[in-house]
Amino acid sequence: MRKSTKYLAAVAAIAIGSASPFMVAAQTMQKSPARLADVMSAVQFRHSKLWTAGQQKNWELAGYELELVKSSLNEAIALYTDIPVDNITMIDPPIKSIESAIAARNSAAFGKAFGDLTTGCNSCHQSVGRGFIVMTVPAASPFGNQSFAPRQGQGKDAVRR
Repeated sequence: MRKSTKYLAAVAAIAIGSASPFMVAAQTMQKSPARLADVMSAVQFRHSKLWTAGQQKNWELAGYELELVKSSLNEAIALYTDIPVDNITMIDPPIKSIESAIAARNSAAFGKAFGDLTTGCNSCHQSVGRGFIVMTVPAASPFGNQSFAPRQGQGKDAVRR
């Protein structure tokens, strides 16, 4: 019995020792620039979809995409506590303006607020030494496989049966 206990203890020690580098790697990966780049790529993706939805006056989709933008930015803040708070909060006013424009279904206000959001993104990139990442207001939608046109009878205004 004693030999089997020693054997199990040795196997357990080897298993734990083998897992340690993976646990350290997982913790390191969480703060890696590659992970932040993935989160920010999601923001870029949503930024483009938000613009396209607003241009098509699909306010429900625009609101949804804005929530996803905010969620991704919150993920970046949670994962990367070394990002200066001022860099992130500089986009709060444009996000609130976009929310207001969506609620009012105001295309002109949406366009201005979206431009301000894009400027805020670029200011943040510059402040963290990533000025080579330059966001622009999309010229066209890269999403040929999605309709952004609003549909009558769908969304919040739809009558449920």
